[in-house]
Amino acid sequence: MKLSALIAALGIAVSSSAATADPVNLTLSGGNPGGLWSLLGAGIDRAAKADDSDSVITYQATGGGFANIGLLSGNRTDLGLLHDAEAKIALQGGEPFSAPIENMRAIGYMYNWAPMHFFVDRGIAEEYGLKSLADLADSGAPLRIGINRSGNITSNVALAMLEAVGVTEEAISQSGGQFVRAGANEQADLIQDGRLDMITNGIFINHSSFRAVDQNSDVVLLSVPQEVIDATNEAFGTGTMVIPGGSYSNQTEDVTSVALGALLVATDEMPDEVASSLASSLITNIDEVRGVHSSMAELSPELLAKPSVLEFHPGAEAVYRDAGLIN
Repeated sequence: MKLSALIAALGIAVSSSAATADPVNLTLSGGNPGGLWSLLGAGIDRAAKADDSDSVITYQATGGGFANIGLLSGNRTDLGLLHDAEAKIALQGGEPFSAPIENMRAIGYMYNWAPMHFFVDRGIAEEYGLKSLADLADSGAPLRIGINRSGNITSNVALAMLEAVGVTEEAISQSGGQFVRAGANEQADLIQDGRLDMITNGIFINHSSFRAVDQNSDVVLLSVPQEVIDATNEAFGTGTMVIPGGSYSNQTEDVTSVALGALLVATDEMPDEVASSLASSLITNIDEVRGVHSSMAELSPELLAKPSVLEFHPGAEAVYRDAGLIN
């Protein structure tokens, strides 16, 4: 069945059940004000309102996914946005958690197209023969490597990927380099000013910070060994994505890398009918979420229903199963 026909069929199927349901009134914990997650919050609110004008999804700005997991685990929020990698760490009770977090249930996958990028100054890359992450450890290059701030999941993922090729803080310091903790926009400024040789982050292709790097700095994008991708995906529950050749000025070939995704998550205490109503609204009014930003254009009912590191909430699962999106 074509997607347009599927959505139309779903609209008929879920609108009748949504009409008999009470409006939802939920708090959604996201990220920084003005960021993509705040836009997603607005889109999710509009999707719920499209089925019942009395429904309200109230967005709450937080420090991000790890903070939202803490709020969910303590039942201090109804919904949270978090990365798949953050959920995997929480399920395992890894840092920053002292024990496994087991009460989270997925409502839907919001996106899975935030690939890890590793940009290196082109002069440094040519001097030391750097084309792949695998070249870093034995190159002897005194690299100053930008790593996102502690508490940002891309920091965890970047450090794990670098460690997989033998690049640790100790090893890099022995070559005269260092890890520099800085956010995405700050890394862009630092490499442009010559204070970093390499930057790392996991965000959308041609994100504004990467466009600034590409336009204002002479950099190359390193390839990632398949074994590093496989090990990272196993450890973090992440996915695989191709950064198409030509995405950046000095990138002629496709680069395959690890990709982060974001989930909309509730807890096992959310009533089935509330989770069902929310999932139904997301499917039938998906354009409300797609419209918040051009980067969300690829959101589809199939992605919403994509299995992840978390179990689906039974109410959401029932909607996706009835729609034929999962078996």
